[in-house]
Amino acid sequence: MSDTSALFRPFSLGKLELANRIVMAPMTRNQSPGNIPGEKSLEYYRRRASGGCGLIITEGTCVNHIAASGYPDVPYFWGEERLAAWQKIVDAVHAEGGKIAPQLWHCGGMRRAGTPPEGDVDGYTPSGMNVPGKVNRHIMTREDIADVVRAFAEGAADAKRLGFDAVEIHGAHGYLIDQFFWEGTNQREDEYGGSLENRGRFAVEVISAVRAAVGPDFTVILRWSQWKQQDYAARLVDNPEDLAKFLAPLSAAGVDIFHCSQRRFWEPEFDGSSLNLAGWVKKITGKPTITVGSVGLSADFIPLPGEATFREAEPASLDELVQRLEAGEFDLVAVGRAMIANPAWANLVRGDGSGELRALRRRCCFRWPEVFIRPALRPGE
Repeated sequence: MSDTSALFRPFSLGKLELANRIVMAPMTRNQSPGNIPGEKSLEYYRRRASGGCGLIITEGTCVNHIAASGYPDVPYFWGEERLAAWQKIVDAVHAEGGKIAPQLWHCGGMRRAGTPPEGDVDGYTPSGMNVPGKVNRHIMTREDIADVVRAFAEGAADAKRLGFDAVEIHGAHGYLIDQFFWEGTNQREDEYGGSLENRGRFAVEVISAVRAAVGPDFTVILRWSQWKQQDYAARLVDNPEDLAKFLAPLSAAGVDIFHCSQRRFWEPEFDGSSLNLAGWVKKITGKPTITVGSVGLSADFIPLPGEATFREAEPASLDELVQRLEAGEFDLVAVGRAMIANPAWANLVRGDGSGELRALRRRCCFRWPEVFIRPALRPGE
C-alpha cells in the first residue's frame, strides 16, 4: 500500500478536533432490545475508537416521534434509560481517545404498520408514498411536520447535553427527510412540495431547529444521497447548477459538514469532471465534506440476487482515495463495512498492516461483537 499519511492528518472545525480523517459510517445493527443500546453496542463502538477511528457516527437512532422507527430492535434517542445507555457509550469512546456523533433518524415511509413496539402506527410520509405512485402510508399534516421538527431538535439538544462531539441528521437513502427531497415520493401541493426549493423546506426547518437547539459552536452534519434504497438509480439533481440550488438553503440553515453518500466513492457525479459527489458539494458550498462508498473494499454493498445481507468483499487499494484526499476533493472519509470486518482498520492502515486486513465474510464477520446486521429490506412494500 502506498503512503496513507493524508488519512492521518488532524482535522478541526470550530470546537470539533479529530485526530485523523477517518470516520466510522453509520450502519443499522438491530441489536438494541427495548430500543436501548446495551453492553454489546458499547463494546462495538469502543473497539472502533480504540482501533484508531477519528470520528464515530452511530447507527441511526430514532428521534422522539411515534412513527420514527421502521425496524425492530433499533436504538432510540429519547427516554431516560435509553439516553443513560448512550451516555455510557459516549464515555467509553472518549476513554479511548475517540469522538462520537449520534445519527438522528426518522424512517418515514420505510416504516410498515405492525413494526414493534409502536404496532399499528403507520409510516409517515410527505404524500403517503414509500415508492413513487403507490399511496399506502400516512400523509403528513403541517402539525405532523412541526412535531417531527421538534423531535429532531430535542434529540440534538440531548446529544450536546450528553457530551457527544457532533450530531448527524439522516437525510439520505429514502428515509423521511429524503422522501421530502425526492419528487418521486413528494407530490405535495403546499409549500413543502413542487419545486426543488420547496421540497427542501422540511429539511431546512429540521436543520434550523437543530442549530437553534445546539447553538452556533456545535458541529451539525447532514447525510444525504442521490440514490434511494427504493431506487438505486434515483437522482435529485442532474447538473451542478441544480445541485447549487439544492444545497444553498441547507448550508445557510446551519449545516457544518455534508456527508455525501455514494455507493462507490470513485465514480464522478456529473459528466465532464472527475469530482465525486463530496467533491462537488465542497466546491459549491465551500464547506467540509465526508466521502463514503465502498472504501477499502472490492465490491459495493448491494446484495446480489438471492442474498439478504451485505455482499462479501475483499480488501482493496486505497491509492485513489488518498490521491483525491490529498488533492482536497473532500476532507473526511467514512469507512463502513471494512471497519465491520476490522475494528482496528485505522490502526492497521496507519501501521501498513494492510496485509492483515480481513475480507468481509458472512461466515467469519457477521457475529458479535464484530458485527450485527439487519434483515434485508423490502422497500417496495
